[in-house]
Amino acid sequence: MHDIHHIPLSQIDENALPRDRTAVDATALSDLSLSIAAHGLRMPIEVFAANCDTGHQYGLISGFRRLAAHRDLGLPTIPAFLRTPADGASAMASMIEENEIRADITPWERARITLTAIDAGLFATLDEAIPRLFPTYDKTRRSRLRAIAEVVAHFGDHALTDPRGLSQQKLMRLATNLRAGMGDVMTLALQESSDKSPAVQWSLLSSIMDDAEAEARAPRLQYKKGQPRYATRVQDDLTVRRERTKDGWNLVFTGKTAKGPLMEDIMDYVEDNFGRRQG
Repeated sequence: MHDIHHIPLSQIDENALPRDRTAVDATALSDLSLSIAAHGLRMPIEVFAANCDTGHQYGLISGFRRLAAHRDLGLPTIPAFLRTPADGASAMASMIEENEIRADITPWERARITLTAIDAGLFATLDEAIPRLFPTYDKTRRSRLRAIAEVVAHFGDHALTDPRGLSQQKLMRLATNLRAGMGDVMTLALQESSDKSPAVQWSLLSSIMDDAEAEARAPRLQYKKGQPRYATRVQDDLTVRRERTKDGWNLVFTGKTAKGPLMEDIMDYVEDNFGRRQG
């Protein structure tokens, strides 16, 4: 049985390890604080002796929300188990294992913490990191996590407004299309869109993937070399992207010169080369 230590909050560094939970629900944290105020802490946090220059004696392994609740309540100490992980990689594995049981970690967050561990120098590659951080995962789950990590690495933290809200199915679809070479087109569509709401962003990405997946299913069409092109930047301030719809196709023009006169010029070109000019 491990002894429980009552450690001053000022001595604990909650950022000693990269965290897999990138956001804390304010309502859930408030509920936890009320519960602790009424009944005390039911499960101690886990810490390790820190060897760092931050002035803290301990680094947090698990219990991020419990520690945050204690800080909100202004409590001076918190019950904690003192662990002795073999190294930083083992400490991270313990943190992830505890959160897998207690917290609703999203697929995006699992992949992101894996990449963060690599960036921190704890592992060299995804193939090394995943089995160490998620030892209970079978081959299929490891393969999915690796694919989603490729999505996180491609889009980063800023391209998508709410990546944590993407389901595993959506992330796997993105991974498949990234591997098919659609990454640059999807990034371009997100950058050029003024509407950054999650629903609109997914609609943009979905239309691009619909197009690419339909091309892959279709009989081999006769394209010129280097085609089909899904998007092109024809000028520094003008981008054209094709978009498949239920009834046909759209060409989406974005940029400073994408104005009414340009659209008239394009209509003239289409009529001259593919039909009959009206008027």
